[in-house]
Amino acid sequence: MKLTGKQKAAFGIGAIGKDMVYALSASYVMYYYQDIIGLSPTFVGLILMVARVFDAFNDPFMGILVAKTKTRWGRFRPYLVSGTVLNAFVLYALFAAPSSGSGNSGSTAVMVYFSVVYILWGMTYTMMDIPYWSMIPAITDTPADTENLSVIGRTCAGVGSAIIAMLTVLSVKMLGAGSERVGFRRFALIVSVIFIITEIICAVSVKEKDTEMKTATIGEMFRALFSNDQAIVVVLAIVLVNSALYLTSNLIIYFFKYDVGGTNWQGTYTLFSTVGGAFQILGMMIGYPIVRRKHTNTAIFKQALFAAIFGYLLILTMCLTGLSSNVFLLFIPGAIVFACNGILTVLTTVFLSNSVDYGEIKTGHREESVIFSMQTFVVKLASGVSVFITGIGLDLIGLVGNSDAESVVAQQSESTLVGLRLLMTIMPTLVLIAAAVFFSRKFKLTDEIVLENARKLKEKNRAAAENAR
Repeated sequence: MKLTGKQKAAFGIGAIGKDMVYALSASYVMYYYQDIIGLSPTFVGLILMVARVFDAFNDPFMGILVAKTKTRWGRFRPYLVSGTVLNAFVLYALFAAPSSGSGNSGSTAVMVYFSVVYILWGMTYTMMDIPYWSMIPAITDTPADTENLSVIGRTCAGVGSAIIAMLTVLSVKMLGAGSERVGFRRFALIVSVIFIITEIICAVSVKEKDTEMKTATIGEMFRALFSNDQAIVVVLAIVLVNSALYLTSNLIIYFFKYDVGGTNWQGTYTLFSTVGGAFQILGMMIGYPIVRRKHTNTAIFKQALFAAIFGYLLILTMCLTGLSSNVFLLFIPGAIVFACNGILTVLTTVFLSNSVDYGEIKTGHREESVIFSMQTFVVKLASGVSVFITGIGLDLIGLVGNSDAESVVAQQSESTLVGLRLLMTIMPTLVLIAAAVFFSRKFKLTDEIVLENARKLKEKNRAAAENAR
């Protein structure tokens, strides 16, 4: 089925709204509840980790539910719309924490509130995210269109993330009129409304193929999933790549607030995030298509990993030599890291889509929803693990946070600042090295194999259509 320009645009619009929501939660929950609300960073990280373990059970079953659904509106779109509306309400609640009042009981109440609301956020986000990405192999049946739609989706998702990176801190400052707590609540409301509008546009415009699931039972579906060794390889690669990304996104705001500092740290942070977001999008829209003309996807993936590692080491060198005080010099390694991340996120989606065809040939079952439910789970798992490590790290280096009532940024010791720089660079570097080694040894879906799999499936479907006549 040939994709129309309208469908491509609507799919991209859906990605923008969806990843605005995800970026707001993934990048600012730790900061909001630790630095503004005053909860322990280790506790916040622990809750995020526990929520991700819960999602380990929730996400695959959501994929199964979607796969077995058939309505007049399709298999995916009913969940896309209903999950979006629910998640938008929960997102607002997540950044509208009640006042803790005084004493231990008030603090305990906020801890319980955060725990419950964040778990609900994960559940409702899963409800709409799995159907969204599962639509890729369900609305097109050629490798070129699959790759094209993956690029569109990931590029527009990068736009959504970049919008949050560029606007959040300054918008919170403006909307809160001096109170970050009020500012986050109002900004979350705006993002929630945009989220609902974008996903409705996507659901109305994107059409699905009328396909049937061949798997009859839950057991068979999971056996098909775990028989697909390449889907598992891609899933683990996604965990590693996204863990590095979220370690950076969770720590960078502390770096600019307490290390780079200054009365206008919000502006400096926003400028860096804007440049980084722009290069992430350029990596998706321009960088990847250019290098794709002469290189295979597997070669591009490895090159992007090593370039990102180089970028992190360059940032560390600048921090240790005092060059990081010039934020414009930081733009150079920052641009490298963000551009590489953009390319990596496009490729992991392409690889996962290709693993659907591979799995159908190997097992006889086509499991888009189950496989893409694993992507949703592992991305959130990576976020949870990263923010848990972030929380422990912030406690270990002795970072002193600000309460919302304080107007002066808290001063940190020199050892705390050195620890912050190491956390922000060394940990992502080690994770990306592990990703490079693992991917090189285990991934085997080369461009030639992908094309051959597509040819086999076309012949299989043609034969099945002729037999059905």
